[in-house]
Amino acid sequence: MKYEAVIGLEVHVQLETNSKMFTRVPCGYGHEPNSLTDAVVLGLPGALPVMNLEAIEKSIKVGLLLGCKIADTCKWDRKNYFYPDMPKNYQISQFDQPICEGGEVEIEMPGDSPAVMGKHRIVQLTRIHLEEDVGKLTHFENDSLVDYNRAGSPLLEIVSEPDLYSPEETFAYLTSLRNSLIYTGISSCDMEKGQLRCDANISVRPVGTEKLGTKVELKNLNTISGVKNGVEYEIKRQIKAIEEGEEIFQETRRWNPEQRYTTPMRSKEMAHDYRYFPDPDLMPVKIEKEWIDRISKEIPEKPFDKQRRYMDDFNLPYSITSALCPDLKLCEYFEEVNKFTKNPRKIGNWVVNDLLRELSSRNKEQTKSISITDCPISPNDMAELIELIEKGTVSNNVAKELFPEMFSTSKSPSSLIKEKGLEVKSDESEIESHCEQAIQDDPDAVEKFKAGKEGAINALKGKVMKATRGQANPKVVDEILRRLLSN
Repeated sequence: MKYEAVIGLEVHVQLETNSKMFTRVPCGYGHEPNSLTDAVVLGLPGALPVMNLEAIEKSIKVGLLLGCKIADTCKWDRKNYFYPDMPKNYQISQFDQPICEGGEVEIEMPGDSPAVMGKHRIVQLTRIHLEEDVGKLTHFENDSLVDYNRAGSPLLEIVSEPDLYSPEETFAYLTSLRNSLIYTGISSCDMEKGQLRCDANISVRPVGTEKLGTKVELKNLNTISGVKNGVEYEIKRQIKAIEEGEEIFQETRRWNPEQRYTTPMRSKEMAHDYRYFPDPDLMPVKIEKEWIDRISKEIPEKPFDKQRRYMDDFNLPYSITSALCPDLKLCEYFEEVNKFTKNPRKIGNWVVNDLLRELSSRNKEQTKSISITDCPISPNDMAELIELIEKGTVSNNVAKELFPEMFSTSKSPSSLIKEKGLEVKSDESEIESHCEQAIQDDPDAVEKFKAGKEGAINALKGKVMKATRGQANPKVVDEILRRLLSN
């Protein structure tokens, strides 16, 4: 390729706190428009801001998780602009003394095989700063409506270096960052609710050159796949424009997810356009070492670190860990089951394949989604099912049939087995008669087995299990078949 893209992302994360950043008005979603407001949110004369301690602590927590340098002192600045979503006509933010500087995000690119962990690399961060959110505008053909319920909510802006080089890397970065933030418990990062939003800064340059091209900012990216698609389109647009002799202007463009193209919004503002100055109503925040040390004890294990531990300590394959580890609650469920029965590989298979399939299936059928925290199969019942399979009390096939009913009824596996009379049969005389019949009915499988094709015995086993409705003990079936075939 003649050109390469250089991408930097600005990710805005709404912190989950009881109240807004500079007032005691509660944060919330789905309330009546403009019901979560007060004099501070609306910027009425004489209203003074008061800092939210919980938001500052959660910001420090994110900074520690991402390896940032936590500032000894951070201060508040006014970012001045006129727009109807910010009634004060300025936003309280942080300019030259942010709460966190530097840091990094580990990302994973797709591997050549789904069974092999992809290539990992580190994306560098520039800074993380804390600010207040703005309101939400809804545009119609002839007018616009504004809802200030979101205005004033604590918002963390995570700014990356121009250290991403493809749409796939932006997708991997956002996925990794979102998972890490959810692990900390600072936000649910629900993009549909505006809890996580992203702006992308994109430029292209000839391959082999160091100088960055003209930067274009992309707005209205409200899904992770939307970021990937928007970045992909903008890269192609800029390359095409350069090749046709057009000049790329520094501007802000809007992504249209339905039509899948970008359109100009406005020329890109520079820092001096916002006329930043220190907020006269707020004191700087001094962050003592003891404060950082206390919060550092609350830092959770990162998703990729957990994945590597699961692979090392539990001998789980990548195919299982890659499904488990992005979801903290799923990992907690897995580890809870493992307390009752020490068979992590089998637990992982049941959780990732059967449990997630049932959750997905029920979510398609119902209007209200079911998460792992609402799972009707308790960790104890999941462990019991695995133990019953291991002991030979029930076959794997019967367990697979029971599982959806366990999910629907919340009944324990042992009670369902007893209720339906599905206990494994180990009566050798009865099983032997079925084995003899299977051998008689399938001479081809017998010949193949005798010719050294070990897998041919599975066809005979299948016939026996079908004849016994899956209730024959598989180990006993295998032993009898081999004895009869050897004779």
